Amino acid sequence: MRADRLVSLVLLLRRHGRMSAVALAGELEVSTRTVLRDIEALSAAGVPVYAERGRHGGFELLPGFRTELTGLNHDEALALLVAGSRRGAQAFGLGSALASAMLKVVDALPDSYRDTAAGASERLLVDPETDLLSRRLVAEEAPDTVVAEVLRAVLAGHKLRIHYAAVDQTPKWRTVDPIGLVTVRERSYLLATRSGADRTYRLSRILAAQALAEPAQRPDRVDLDRAWRERSTRFRAGGDQVTVLVRVHPARREDLVGTALAVLAEEAGPDGRLRMEVTFQDRRHAEWALWQLSTNAEALAPQWLRDALRDRAAAIAARYAAPS
Repeated sequence: MRADRLVSLVLLLRRHGRMSAVALAGELEVSTRTVLRDIEALSAAGVPVYAERGRHGGFELLPGFRTELTGLNHDEALALLVAGSRRGAQAFGLGSALASAMLKVVDALPDSYRDTAAGASERLLVDPETDLLSRRLVAEEAPDTVVAEVLRAVLAGHKLRIHYAAVDQTPKWRTVDPIGLVTVRERSYLLATRSGADRTYRLSRILAAQALAEPAQRPDRVDLDRAWRERSTRFRAGGDQVTVLVRVHPARREDLVGTALAVLAEEAGPDGRLRMEVTFQDRRHAEWALWQLSTNAEALAPQWLRDALRDRAAAIAARYAAPS
Protein backbone atom coordinates (compact mmCIF):
# COMPACT_ATOMS: atom_id res chain seq x y z
CA MET A 1 0.00 0.00 0.00
CA ARG A 2 2.73 2.46 0.93
CA ALA A 3 4.75 1.65 -2.19
CA ASP A 4 1.73 2.47 -4.35
CA ARG A 5 1.22 5.71 -2.44
CA LEU A 6 4.86 6.76 -2.89
CA VAL A 7 4.62 6.20 -6.64
CA SER A 8 1.36 8.19 -6.74
CA LEU A 9 3.03 11.01 -4.81
CA VAL A 10 5.87 11.24 -7.32
CA LEU A 11 3.42 11.18 -10.23
CA LEU A 12 1.33 13.95 -8.65
CA LEU A 13 4.41 16.15 -8.32
CA ARG A 14 5.40 15.31 -11.89
CA ARG A 15 1.99 16.32 -13.18
CA HIS A 16 1.20 19.38 -11.05
CA GLY A 17 4.61 20.71 -10.09
CA ARG A 18 4.69 22.31 -6.64
CA MET A 19 2.00 21.08 -4.24
CA SER A 20 1.40 21.74 -0.55
CA ALA A 21 1.28 18.97 2.02
CA VAL A 22 -2.42 19.67 2.47
CA ALA A 23 -3.11 19.32 -1.26
CA LEU A 24 -1.09 16.11 -1.46
CA ALA A 25 -2.91 14.72 1.58
CA GLY A 26 -6.24 15.47 -0.09
CA GLU A 27 -5.25 13.74 -3.34
CA LEU A 28 -3.84 10.68 -1.54
CA GLU A 29 -6.59 10.57 1.10
CA VAL A 30 -4.11 10.45 3.99
CA SER A 31 -3.05 12.85 6.76
CA THR A 32 -0.49 15.61 6.27
CA ARG A 33 1.71 13.80 8.81
CA THR A 34 1.72 10.74 6.52
CA VAL A 35 2.62 12.93 3.55
CA LEU A 36 5.60 14.37 5.43
CA ARG A 37 6.81 10.87 6.33
CA ASP A 38 6.45 9.80 2.69
CA ILE A 39 8.43 12.84 1.50
CA GLU A 40 11.19 11.92 3.94
CA ALA A 41 11.18 8.33 2.67
CA LEU A 42 11.45 9.50 -0.95
CA SER A 43 14.37 11.76 -0.14
CA ALA A 44 16.15 8.91 1.65
CA ALA A 45 15.62 6.73 -1.44
CA GLY A 46 17.31 9.32 -3.68
CA VAL A 47 14.25 10.93 -5.23
CA PRO A 48 15.10 14.66 -5.59
CA VAL A 49 12.07 16.16 -3.85
CA TYR A 50 12.55 19.38 -1.91
CA ALA A 51 10.48 21.83 0.12
CA GLU A 52 9.89 25.46 -0.79
CA ARG A 53 8.90 27.51 2.24
CA GLY A 54 6.63 30.53 2.31
CA ARG A 55 3.03 31.45 1.58
CA HIS A 56 3.06 29.76 -1.83
CA GLY A 57 5.48 27.03 -0.82
CA GLY A 58 5.15 23.28 -1.01
CA PHE A 59 6.99 20.28 -2.31
CA GLU A 60 8.29 19.72 -5.83
CA LEU A 61 10.78 17.65 -7.78
CA LEU A 62 14.03 18.96 -9.18
CA PRO A 63 13.52 20.15 -12.80
CA GLY A 64 14.20 17.43 -15.33
CA PHE A 65 13.60 14.52 -12.95
CA ARG A 66 11.80 11.64 -14.67
CA THR A 67 10.76 8.14 -13.77
CA GLU A 68 11.05 6.01 -16.88
CA LEU A 69 10.23 2.49 -17.92
CA THR A 70 12.97 0.57 -19.68
CA GLY A 71 13.13 2.38 -23.00
CA LEU A 72 9.56 2.46 -24.31
CA ASN A 73 9.51 3.89 -27.80
CA HIS A 74 6.69 5.97 -29.30
CA ASP A 75 4.69 3.09 -30.77
CA GLU A 76 5.04 1.01 -27.61
CA ALA A 77 3.79 3.87 -25.44
CA LEU A 78 0.89 4.44 -27.83
CA ALA A 79 0.07 0.72 -27.78
CA LEU A 80 -0.16 0.78 -23.99
CA LEU A 81 -2.58 3.70 -24.16
CA VAL A 82 -4.97 1.69 -26.35
CA ALA A 83 -4.29 -1.60 -24.55
CA GLY A 84 -7.69 -1.38 -22.84
CA SER A 85 -8.74 -3.30 -25.95
CA ARG A 86 -6.24 -5.83 -27.23
CA ARG A 87 -8.15 -5.95 -30.50
CA GLY A 88 -8.00 -2.16 -30.68
CA ALA A 89 -4.21 -2.26 -30.65
CA GLN A 90 -4.24 -4.94 -33.34
CA ALA A 91 -6.75 -3.03 -35.47
CA PHE A 92 -4.54 0.05 -35.47
CA GLY A 93 -1.45 -1.91 -36.47
CA LEU A 94 0.06 -1.76 -32.98
CA GLY A 95 -0.16 -5.45 -32.04
CA SER A 96 3.60 -6.12 -32.22
CA ALA A 97 4.37 -2.85 -30.43
CA LEU A 98 1.97 -3.82 -27.64
CA ALA A 99 3.68 -7.19 -27.19
CA SER A 100 7.10 -5.54 -27.09
CA ALA A 101 5.93 -2.88 -24.62
CA MET A 102 4.43 -5.45 -22.27
CA LEU A 103 7.72 -7.37 -22.22
CA LYS A 104 9.49 -4.17 -21.16
CA VAL A 105 6.90 -3.48 -18.49
CA VAL A 106 7.31 -6.99 -17.06
CA ASP A 107 11.08 -6.59 -17.15
CA ALA A 108 10.78 -3.35 -15.17
CA LEU A 109 8.83 -5.03 -12.35
CA PRO A 110 10.65 -5.92 -9.13
CA ASP A 111 11.57 -9.60 -8.85
CA SER A 112 9.04 -10.09 -6.07
CA TYR A 113 6.21 -8.87 -8.34
CA ARG A 114 7.24 -10.43 -11.66
CA ASP A 115 6.30 -14.03 -10.95
CA THR A 116 3.07 -13.00 -9.25
CA ALA A 117 2.05 -10.81 -12.20
CA ALA A 118 2.89 -13.53 -14.73
CA GLY A 119 0.83 -16.07 -12.83
CA ALA A 120 -2.11 -13.68 -12.50
CA SER A 121 -2.08 -12.85 -16.21
CA GLU A 122 -2.53 -16.54 -17.03
CA ARG A 123 -5.84 -16.47 -15.16
CA LEU A 124 -7.32 -13.45 -16.93
CA LEU A 125 -8.61 -13.51 -20.52
CA VAL A 126 -10.23 -10.50 -22.17
CA ASP A 127 -12.12 -10.58 -25.47
CA PRO A 128 -11.26 -14.09 -26.78
CA GLU A 129 -11.56 -14.90 -30.47
CA THR A 130 -14.57 -17.22 -29.96
CA ASP A 131 -17.63 -17.06 -27.71
CA LEU A 132 -19.22 -19.87 -25.67
CA LEU A 133 -20.94 -21.22 -28.80
CA SER A 134 -17.55 -21.50 -30.54
CA ARG A 135 -18.52 -18.77 -33.00
CA ARG A 136 -15.33 -17.21 -34.25
CA LEU A 137 -15.25 -13.43 -34.19
CA VAL A 138 -14.04 -12.41 -37.62
CA ALA A 139 -12.54 -8.95 -37.63
CA GLU A 140 -12.34 -6.90 -40.79
CA GLU A 141 -8.74 -6.30 -41.73
CA ALA A 142 -6.96 -3.75 -43.87
CA PRO A 143 -3.44 -4.15 -45.32
CA ASP A 144 -0.70 -3.24 -42.85
CA THR A 145 0.67 -0.63 -45.26
CA VAL A 146 -2.73 1.08 -45.40
CA VAL A 147 -3.17 1.06 -41.62
CA ALA A 148 0.34 2.45 -41.11
CA GLU A 149 -0.24 5.36 -43.52
CA VAL A 150 -3.66 6.17 -42.07
CA LEU A 151 -2.31 6.08 -38.52
CA ARG A 152 0.65 8.25 -39.51
CA ALA A 153 -1.63 10.91 -40.98
CA VAL A 154 -4.00 10.83 -38.00
CA LEU A 155 -1.22 11.25 -35.42
CA ALA A 156 0.82 13.78 -37.41
CA GLY A 157 -2.22 15.88 -38.32
CA HIS A 158 -1.58 15.71 -42.06
CA LYS A 159 -3.97 15.37 -44.97
CA LEU A 160 -4.54 11.83 -46.22
CA ARG A 161 -5.10 10.56 -49.75
CA ILE A 162 -7.09 7.32 -49.88
CA HIS A 163 -8.27 4.98 -52.63
CA TYR A 164 -11.69 4.07 -51.26
CA ALA A 165 -14.15 1.43 -52.43
CA ALA A 166 -17.61 2.53 -51.31
CA VAL A 167 -20.48 0.03 -51.50
CA ASP A 168 -21.65 -0.57 -55.08
CA GLN A 169 -19.30 2.11 -56.42
CA THR A 170 -16.09 2.15 -58.42
CA PRO A 171 -13.07 2.82 -56.14
CA LYS A 172 -12.02 6.47 -56.25
CA TRP A 173 -9.13 8.54 -54.92
CA ARG A 174 -10.04 11.29 -52.49
CA THR A 175 -8.14 13.59 -50.14
CA VAL A 176 -9.45 13.95 -46.58
CA ASP A 177 -8.58 15.62 -43.29
CA PRO A 178 -8.29 12.76 -40.75
CA ILE A 179 -9.82 13.26 -37.29
CA GLY A 180 -9.32 9.89 -35.57
CA LEU A 181 -9.73 6.11 -35.67
CA VAL A 182 -12.53 4.13 -34.03
CA THR A 183 -12.88 0.36 -33.62
CA VAL A 184 -16.30 -1.08 -32.77
CA ARG A 185 -17.55 -4.67 -33.05
CA GLU A 186 -14.51 -5.89 -34.96
CA ARG A 187 -14.73 -3.06 -37.51
CA SER A 188 -12.42 -0.04 -37.71
CA TYR A 189 -13.40 3.35 -39.07
CA LEU A 190 -11.58 6.51 -40.07
CA LEU A 191 -13.37 9.66 -38.96
CA ALA A 192 -12.45 12.55 -41.24
CA THR A 193 -13.74 15.63 -43.00
CA ARG A 194 -13.76 16.29 -46.73
CA SER A 195 -14.23 19.84 -47.98
CA GLY A 196 -15.41 20.67 -44.46
CA ALA A 197 -18.11 17.96 -44.33
CA ASP A 198 -18.00 15.02 -41.91
CA ARG A 199 -17.09 11.70 -43.49
CA THR A 200 -16.70 8.18 -42.06
CA TYR A 201 -14.71 5.54 -43.94
CA ARG A 202 -14.50 1.83 -43.15
CA LEU A 203 -10.81 0.96 -42.87
CA SER A 204 -11.21 -2.39 -44.64
CA ARG A 205 -12.49 -0.58 -47.75
CA ILE A 206 -9.43 1.64 -48.07
CA LEU A 207 -7.41 -0.04 -50.84
CA ALA A 208 -4.42 2.30 -50.62
CA ALA A 209 -3.42 5.32 -48.57
CA GLN A 210 -0.80 8.05 -48.64
CA ALA A 211 -0.10 10.52 -45.83
CA LEU A 212 0.61 13.93 -47.36
CA ALA A 213 2.92 16.69 -46.14
CA GLU A 214 0.15 19.30 -46.07
CA PRO A 215 -1.33 19.94 -42.60
CA ALA A 216 -4.90 18.74 -42.09
CA GLN A 217 -7.68 21.24 -41.48
CA ARG A 218 -8.94 20.07 -38.09
CA PRO A 219 -9.26 21.29 -34.48
CA ASP A 220 -6.31 20.84 -32.15
CA ARG A 221 -8.37 18.77 -29.71
CA VAL A 222 -11.18 16.31 -30.34
CA ASP A 223 -13.70 14.41 -28.22
CA LEU A 224 -13.67 11.25 -30.32
CA ASP A 225 -16.37 9.51 -28.28
CA ARG A 226 -18.73 12.43 -28.77
CA ALA A 227 -17.90 12.69 -32.48
CA TRP A 228 -18.66 8.99 -32.93
CA ARG A 229 -22.00 9.27 -31.10
CA GLU A 230 -23.04 12.23 -33.24
CA ARG A 231 -22.17 10.44 -36.48
CA SER A 232 -23.94 7.29 -35.31
CA THR A 233 -27.07 9.32 -34.58
CA ARG A 234 -27.01 10.91 -38.02
CA PHE A 235 -26.47 7.51 -39.64
CA ARG A 236 -29.45 5.98 -37.85
CA ALA A 237 -31.62 8.94 -38.83
CA GLY A 238 -30.97 8.43 -42.55
CA GLY A 239 -31.18 5.61 -45.06
CA ASP A 240 -34.11 3.26 -45.76
CA GLN A 241 -35.17 2.60 -42.18
CA VAL A 242 -38.24 0.51 -41.45
CA THR A 243 -40.47 0.40 -38.38
CA VAL A 244 -41.72 -2.98 -37.20
CA LEU A 245 -44.35 -4.06 -34.66
CA VAL A 246 -43.16 -7.20 -32.86
CA ARG A 247 -44.47 -9.57 -30.20
CA VAL A 248 -41.48 -11.05 -28.38
CA HIS A 249 -40.86 -13.36 -25.42
CA PRO A 250 -39.46 -11.36 -22.47
CA ALA A 251 -36.39 -13.64 -22.30
CA ARG A 252 -35.39 -12.53 -25.81
CA ARG A 253 -36.08 -8.81 -25.37
CA GLU A 254 -32.41 -7.88 -25.03
CA ASP A 255 -31.55 -9.86 -28.17
CA LEU A 256 -34.10 -7.83 -30.12
CA VAL A 257 -33.02 -4.52 -28.63
CA GLY A 258 -29.38 -5.35 -29.32
CA THR A 259 -30.03 -5.64 -33.06
CA ALA A 260 -32.57 -2.83 -33.50
CA LEU A 261 -31.64 0.80 -34.11
CA ALA A 262 -34.21 2.15 -31.67
CA VAL A 263 -37.20 1.16 -29.52
CA LEU A 264 -40.14 3.49 -30.16
CA ALA A 265 -42.77 1.87 -27.91
CA GLU A 266 -43.09 -1.09 -25.57
CA GLU A 267 -45.87 -2.64 -23.49
CA ALA A 268 -46.68 -5.99 -21.90
CA GLY A 269 -49.42 -8.00 -23.60
CA PRO A 270 -52.11 -10.16 -21.91
CA ASP A 271 -50.22 -13.31 -22.94
CA GLY A 272 -47.10 -12.21 -21.04
CA ARG A 273 -45.21 -11.34 -24.20
CA LEU A 274 -43.99 -7.85 -25.02
CA ARG A 275 -45.40 -5.77 -27.85
CA MET A 276 -42.62 -3.55 -29.15
CA GLU A 277 -42.32 -1.01 -31.95
CA VAL A 278 -38.73 -0.95 -33.17
CA THR A 279 -36.78 0.42 -36.12
CA PHE A 280 -34.22 -1.35 -38.29
CA GLN A 281 -31.73 -0.05 -40.81
CA ASP A 282 -33.59 -1.50 -43.80
CA ARG A 283 -35.80 -4.41 -44.88
CA ARG A 284 -32.97 -6.93 -44.98
CA HIS A 285 -31.88 -5.95 -41.48
CA ALA A 286 -35.43 -6.39 -40.13
CA GLU A 287 -35.89 -9.79 -41.75
CA TRP A 288 -32.51 -11.02 -40.49
CA ALA A 289 -33.14 -9.82 -36.91
CA LEU A 290 -36.57 -11.44 -36.61
CA TRP A 291 -35.35 -14.69 -38.18
CA GLN A 292 -32.68 -14.98 -35.47
CA LEU A 293 -35.37 -15.02 -32.79
CA SER A 294 -37.20 -18.01 -34.32
CA THR A 295 -40.57 -18.70 -32.62
CA ASN A 296 -39.68 -16.46 -29.68
CA ALA A 297 -40.81 -13.44 -31.72
CA GLU A 298 -43.53 -12.66 -34.24
CA ALA A 299 -43.61 -9.74 -36.63
CA LEU A 300 -47.13 -8.31 -36.46
CA ALA A 301 -46.56 -5.57 -39.03
CA PRO A 302 -45.79 -4.63 -41.75
CA GLN A 303 -47.26 -7.36 -43.90
CA TRP A 304 -44.26 -7.58 -46.26
CA LEU A 305 -42.09 -8.69 -43.34
CA ARG A 306 -44.57 -11.41 -42.31
CA ASP A 307 -44.65 -12.60 -45.91
CA ALA A 308 -40.85 -12.65 -46.16
CA LEU A 309 -40.45 -14.66 -42.94
CA ARG A 310 -43.25 -17.07 -43.98
CA ASP A 311 -41.65 -17.66 -47.39
CA ARG A 312 -38.25 -18.27 -45.82
CA ALA A 313 -39.68 -20.74 -43.31
CA ALA A 314 -41.63 -22.53 -46.07
CA ALA A 315 -38.48 -22.87 -48.17
CA ILE A 316 -36.58 -24.38 -45.23
CA ALA A 317 -39.46 -26.78 -44.46
CA ALA A 318 -39.62 -27.88 -48.10
CA ARG A 319 -35.88 -28.50 -48.20
CA TYR A 320 -36.02 -30.85 -45.20
CA ALA A 321 -39.26 -32.58 -46.17
CA ALA A 322 -37.47 -34.59 -48.86
CA PRO A 323 -34.97 -37.35 -48.03
CA SER A 324 -31.33 -36.29 -47.99
